[in-house]
Amino acid sequence: MIKLGIFGNPVAHSKSPLMQNSALKSLAINGFYDKYLLIDGSKIKDEFKKLELNGANITVPHKEEAFKNADEVRGIASKIGAVNTYVKEDDKVVAYNTDAPGFMKAIEEFGEIKSACILGAGGTARAIAVALKDAGIEVTVINRSREGRLEFFENLGCTCYTTDEISISVTQSLSHSVTLVINTTSAGLKDDLLPVPKELLKQLLKNSKFAFDCIYGKITPFLAMAREMNVKYKDGKDMLLYQGVLALELFLGTKVTQSTIKQMDKCLK
Repeated sequence: MIKLGIFGNPVAHSKSPLMQNSALKSLAINGFYDKYLLIDGSKIKDEFKKLELNGANITVPHKEEAFKNADEVRGIASKIGAVNTYVKEDDKVVAYNTDAPGFMKAIEEFGEIKSACILGAGGTARAIAVALKDAGIEVTVINRSREGRLEFFENLGCTCYTTDEISISVTQSLSHSVTLVINTTSAGLKDDLLPVPKELLKQLLKNSKFAFDCIYGKITPFLAMAREMNVKYKDGKDMLLYQGVLALELFLGTKVTQSTIKQMDKCLK
C-alpha cells in the first residue's frame, strides 16, 4: 500500500487528501493520503520517515525547513530554496517544488503579464517569484518585515519593500505598472485580515488587471477588495490542482490521465 500525506500548520483545512484520495481511487491504486499537523518544521524529515510515507506535500510554514532537511533537492526547487513535495527513493528523501509550475498554469487564463507584485516572502512567494522571473516578468515583493527574508528576492532581481518602507509616491508608481497582484500570505485563511494595510492594497489594485490569492475555497478580504474594485480575480484552487497533479506524478512515477485530473478537480468544486 502506498502511504502519502501533507504536513502543515494549520493543515485541518487542506483539501489535498480529498483530491489525492479520489485520484488514487480513480487509478485503482491501493493507497491513502492523510494530513499531519506539524509544529516544528525542523523535524519534518524525521516525521516523514517515522510515518513510513512514500511521498508527502508540504504547506505553510514548513517549505523552507523541508528544503534544508531533504537528502536531495531536484529541479527548480534548488533555485527556489523551498519545497512542497517529498518523495521516498530507497533510503533518501528527495524534494521537489511543484508550486512554481502549478502557479504558472493557474494564471494562463489571465493572458500576458508584464509586471507582478507579490505580497509576502515565504516559501510560496519564493516559488512564484522564480517562476515569474524565469518567464521574463518584472516582480516587486512587499513583506511586513525584512528579517532576512527579502534578501533572496533582491538577489533574484526583484524590487523589494517592507510595508513600513514603501511611500505613497512609490505605491502610486507601482499601481500604474503592476498587472497582477498576488497574495501568498496566510492573511484571510483563518481571519479577516488583509495581507498589507488597506490603503496600500487599494492603491496597488487601483490599476491592476488581475488579483490572485494562493488561499483557496473562499473569498478572502483580499479577493473581496479586488472584486469591489472590478479587478478580475482567482483563488488558489487551480494552483492547488495543478501542483497536486505534478506531485502525484512524482509520487507514482507516471503521468496522470485527464480523467483522473477531472476527478481531482471535481473534489475542489
